[in-house]
Amino acid sequence: MTDLSELVRPDRYPRSSRYDPAWLLGLDMGPHPLWLLEDLAGGLELRPGMRILDLGSGKGATSVFLAREYGAEVVAADWWIAAEEAAAVFAEAGVGDRVEAVRAEAHALPFEEASFDAIVSVDAFEYFGTADNYLPYLVRFLRPGGQLGVATPALTREVRELGAIPPHIKAVVGWEAMAWHTAEWWRFQWGTTELVDVTSARLQPDAWRDWLLWARAGASYRADARGTDGASADGDRAVVDMLTADRGEYLSFALVTARRR
Repeated sequence: MTDLSELVRPDRYPRSSRYDPAWLLGLDMGPHPLWLLEDLAGGLELRPGMRILDLGSGKGATSVFLAREYGAEVVAADWWIAAEEAAAVFAEAGVGDRVEAVRAEAHALPFEEASFDAIVSVDAFEYFGTADNYLPYLVRFLRPGGQLGVATPALTREVRELGAIPPHIKAVVGWEAMAWHTAEWWRFQWGTTELVDVTSARLQPDAWRDWLLWARAGASYRADARGTDGASADGDRAVVDMLTADRGEYLSFALVTARRR
């Protein structure tokens, strides 16, 4: 079990440490979204007044962060979460006037072309962005010179190179790990289009440790706050066991940034 105070790490994540860990865990849809976003944002130039699309925004933690920390005007787009649910989060966080919640599928975005200064996607791009034709579709919504930043689960080697999904990963995430690519895969995939200039493509240092800390904290939070049924407990243990077995051999997060030409 992990104490929630262990999710406050101002030495490594000073901005994220301003946020209540219990609030973040209440919006949990994957590994610590603000740690990923804070690290990713180091490769972007985010300024007050920018219009940013938070693509795959989930329950809204990353959109709150973008509005508060960078003074951005944010459009929070997600397919799984109702706009009304996300809007309530934004209102409660005091950013309802700066964040617009939109329910949208990533391949049918209801926005005008060249209408965003930046597009950010945290722990979501793996679900919709790996197809060869997706980046050409997405960059249409960026203004010339606009920035794109993605934090997505990654493997240290491609599944094709390994010959199979490692068993301890396959047991938990199954075939979905086929969409967990290396940072260099993303660099090549985006750069080859010649639609963007890739400014950074790297694996997050010790990403598996961050993920494990978050998974353990989430298990503790769910057990203390709501009680944990058998299925939830099994899921928590499976993720913790996967990361403990892996110890960074294969599992990581890729942080990729680019500018539209």
